[in-house]
Amino acid sequence: MMMAHPAVLARLVAEYERVSEPEAVSRHEPVRQRMEDVVYTLCVTTGTRDIDAALAAARERLRTARLGDADAPAQAQDDRTLKGRAG
Repeated sequence: MMMAHPAVLARLVAEYERVSEPEAVSRHEPVRQRMEDVVYTLCVTTGTRDIDAALAAARERLRTARLGDADAPAQAQDDRTLKGRAG
C-alpha cells in the first residue's frame, strides 16, 4: 500500500487536532465541514475506514519516518564504506 509522505501526514494530523477541539467544532459550520474533509483525507491516505485507525496509522508512519531519518547518516556512512571496499 502506498502511504502519503510524512510531511503531508503530519500536516493532516495537526489540522485534525486543531479542528477537532470541542470549541472549534461547535463554533462554525465551515469548521465542521473542514473536519469531515480532514477525516476523509486521513482515511484515504492511510487506507483505513475510521479516524482512530487513520490517526494510529499516520502516527506510526510518522514515528518510523523519524526513526528512518535518525538512521540516515549511519546508512550513508555504511554505503560509503561498502563502496570504498568494493572499489
